[in-house]
Amino acid sequence: MNFFDKLREYRKTITEIENSVYGNKQDYLEIYERNLELEKEIAARTQELNIANKRMLTLQHIWEMMNSARPLESVLETIVNSLQGELGYLHSTILRKQTDEKGEFLSVIAEAENPVIKRVNNIINIPMQMRRLNYIENSIYAEALNEKKITTIKNIDRALREIIPDMPEDTFNQVMRGMRSKLLINIPLYTRNRPFGLFCVFSSRDELAESETDFLTIFAQQIEMAITIADLFQAVREQAVTDALTGLYNRRYFEEYISKEVTRSLRQKQPFSVIGLDLDFLKKINDEYGHAYGDLAIKTVADVLKKNARSIDVAARMGGEEFNILLSGIDSTGAMAAAERIRKAIEERELDTIGHITASIGAATFLEHSDSLDELLELTDQAMYQSKRNGRNQVTLAKPITETSWQEIAVNTFLDILSKHNVHIEKSLSEELSAKLQSINEQTEMPKEILYSTADMLTKSYNPLHEQGVVKSKILLASSLAKRFDLSKDEIDKLRIAILLYDIGNLMLPKEILQKSSPLTDEERSQIQMHPLIAAREILQPISYIQDIIPIIEHHHENWDGTGYPGKIAKDDIPITSQIILIVDAYFALTEHRPYRAKLSAIDALNEIKKDTGKKWSEALVQEFVTLIGQDLN
Repeated sequence: MNFFDKLREYRKTITEIENSVYGNKQDYLEIYERNLELEKEIAARTQELNIANKRMLTLQHIWEMMNSARPLESVLETIVNSLQGELGYLHSTILRKQTDEKGEFLSVIAEAENPVIKRVNNIINIPMQMRRLNYIENSIYAEALNEKKITTIKNIDRALREIIPDMPEDTFNQVMRGMRSKLLINIPLYTRNRPFGLFCVFSSRDELAESETDFLTIFAQQIEMAITIADLFQAVREQAVTDALTGLYNRRYFEEYISKEVTRSLRQKQPFSVIGLDLDFLKKINDEYGHAYGDLAIKTVADVLKKNARSIDVAARMGGEEFNILLSGIDSTGAMAAAERIRKAIEERELDTIGHITASIGAATFLEHSDSLDELLELTDQAMYQSKRNGRNQVTLAKPITETSWQEIAVNTFLDILSKHNVHIEKSLSEELSAKLQSINEQTEMPKEILYSTADMLTKSYNPLHEQGVVKSKILLASSLAKRFDLSKDEIDKLRIAILLYDIGNLMLPKEILQKSSPLTDEERSQIQMHPLIAAREILQPISYIQDIIPIIEHHHENWDGTGYPGKIAKDDIPITSQIILIVDAYFALTEHRPYRAKLSAIDALNEIKKDTGKKWSEALVQEFVTLIGQDLN
């Protein structure tokens, strides 16, 4: 191979090497460019993951708040602030669609705290949350709500003009000069398929990404759920403290509220008054026109109370046709004026078919008539029923009393019985009870609790299953029942004493009979049936000042059909107070444990009582008793 051939060979080799190097360079460039693209894609995916993570955390935050006991306003405020802070929106707010006498409007119920809204509120003087914002059907807000879809608008000045059309031009221009938002996003909010309002988000971006739309949709659904849960909680709370028929507060709420009012009154030495109201002739309305018209009459009274009450007054339906109104800071003069105004307003209402209705009203004032809550309510009741007995459709003011006569009589009777040792109880118990009763005169508290406790302890001495507090419950229930039959205060006082004493004859009977779990023999049953006579003739007859109470006790086991004992008298020959004791005693006997059976529920006990209508008790008594117990069960 000559020189030139070798040179050609070398050149060929060099060319091949150059081609190889160039090819590898191209491969390296392609790999490098591919790596750059991958890095960009990874960065983009990482950013998307970060955004998604923030969105997930925000949604989780909402869920945690919805499961807390925080008020709805607080939850919504936190939601709009978390959206702005965690996801970079300029501002967000929640608008509620409402209606009043002027028509439909929007109101701000939550808005994020940021320099944007502070600046706007400073310029417009009246903050957005305090404004009645305009709402019209052809607006961008109505479009989102009516079509149930997310809408966007880049024309921020139009969005502002639509909700505040009367804003002065100078003010409007000043607001818009500092506006950095490029896009308003309106997300409709619905709860239980009803339009609630709008979730409005202001963005610095002029377009809405698809992923952003999906997130805001989910976000709005969480807000809707928070609102729905809050509404349900509110509904449950209102049902717990309000009367379904009238919308007034119920007995439970009134009793809780008035207890707090007593504390406030004593601390500030400021009186408050209670007005008690009873709708006249409700039974007659129900009988003649039907219960629908009875309900109409009750709702009419409630409407009058709502219209005549101050914002700080508390009006409640106590049950049936009875209402109470608490007047904070009002003395007896003011209470009588308010009561008369209510009476007149009720009388002036003319109802369809029924015509005019009336009410009997009583009033009493705390610190003026009594400084005991129990006694104040009792005095209010007495005054109300005095109005009823005096002819109805009138107002009666309670009279101040320091101690009711029935309590004095009961205390003296117990002391008389215990001191003469004419009942079979242990000496230590007799001495303990006597000491308690004798201490009453040295105390400033009312003696009723000691009287109730004395009767409970005496009963428990022969009936170990007797529960403390039952005597008090019996007296309260019997008193309420007696008022339904328009009994006078004197008759009700006698009834209270009779309930304290009617079973005292059992102290003279053998405990083995009273506590026997197996069926009684005829002889044992005869012995037990003697306890009313034992109480009346052997224990109470010697006590001169309770002679008018003895017939009540003697006949408290007489049945309406004449099959009772000891006298086998029937129907109206039985004192109404004795009839009341019989049904009240039967109810508590059924709802207490007995050696021979388990206690019944209140509903089952009422069903048992209904079975003996016309036998043990009259239809009228059963009807009133079932109605009264039914109110406490609701």
